[in-house]
Amino acid sequence: MQNVSTLDELFERAMKTTQIFKNKDVLRHDYIPENLPHREEQIRYFGEIVASVLKGARCSNIFIYGKTGTGKTAVVKYVLAKLFDKAQVLGVPLKICYVNCRLAGTEYRVLASICRALNVRVPFTGLAVGEIFDRFKVALDMHASLLIVVLDEIDELVKTKGDMLLYELTRMNESLFQSKVSLVGISNDLRFKELLDPRVLSSLSEEEIVFRPYNAAELYDILFERCNIAFFDQAFSGGALGLCAALAAAEHGDARRALDMLRVAGELAEREAAVKIMDEHIRSAEKRIEHDRVIDAMKNLTPHSKLVLASVYLLNKADVNSAITGDIYEVYQELCELTAYTALTQRRVSGLISELDIIGLLNSRIVSMGRYGRTKKIRLSVSRGLISKVFSEDETFRCLIDYSPKCLTKVGDHKN
Repeated sequence: MQNVSTLDELFERAMKTTQIFKNKDVLRHDYIPENLPHREEQIRYFGEIVASVLKGARCSNIFIYGKTGTGKTAVVKYVLAKLFDKAQVLGVPLKICYVNCRLAGTEYRVLASICRALNVRVPFTGLAVGEIFDRFKVALDMHASLLIVVLDEIDELVKTKGDMLLYELTRMNESLFQSKVSLVGISNDLRFKELLDPRVLSSLSEEEIVFRPYNAAELYDILFERCNIAFFDQAFSGGALGLCAALAAAEHGDARRALDMLRVAGELAEREAAVKIMDEHIRSAEKRIEHDRVIDAMKNLTPHSKLVLASVYLLNKADVNSAITGDIYEVYQELCELTAYTALTQRRVSGLISELDIIGLLNSRIVSMGRYGRTKKIRLSVSRGLISKVFSEDETFRCLIDYSPKCLTKVGDHKN
């Protein structure tokens, strides 16, 4: 009963606090505004490329890359929405399919999403990828239309599953008679092209657009426009807005991070019954976002993922800043013995490394070894101090922070 009473008081207090937000959704990542400041050049260039669709011709494949929060997805969705509306007016048979490859996760789900855009039923699982591809091609030719497929975060799919799906999609027009397909690939990894087979790269990158990070002044303009829609009048100060823009620009020029910071700052101000978002709210929001993202991610890892992360941590501590999977696996096996866990296979550990890369705790990249092929170099994406802090709070893994694996003496040949 005491918990219910406490909650009732909390809810009542929340209803009486000063209202800061007018429309909080404006600060979400999936909101596409009518105006995209400082992306006019990219909008115009992308629009020029896809405009040929309005004449019934296939547009070039386009590869777009830039860091997270630089407006890539917003520009693509904005331009294609306008293109679709114009095509409807002109009677051009155009279909557009957007797939987030990180969320889809597998080639099967990517293809299933594309099929759904053509109203083709595909079971959640059970079919061979080749079967789905055949259904897709038959359905597309029956529609006799132009299809633009947007593959967002395409680097995540290629890193984990390879580029075979991309290869098939770029060659697809050779077997179509009534329809044509154009691809728009969006990548957060500026080195993504190094992962692609030359045949895929030459087909996919017919046109390229690079999105540079926003600077502080540009982020301020973006935030100012959103603030006028998101907050009530006088609910934010220009100083707080400038601080928010400066903090985001100093890190990566990430508009998403700036918007998250502003939204959380508004929520903190509202809980305190403040009448305006001030500098202290922005600073508190920055700490909370970073803390929540990294600390929670590490705390919620499975035991074996923690052991893999601890292995990279210990290698980094021994001045091996870019380790290969074999190095990590040797240390991991030793840590398993120390903590009484049964070691997984090296293939499974490689999968865990990819998962840690996806959530931003590790950074892996493929490097060429010449005639010896390609190998994956892995390094930490977060500070050793942060890992040490989280592991120190865990009784099972606390002993790993200061441990010196015996196998590290054999890793010296792979340093950096």
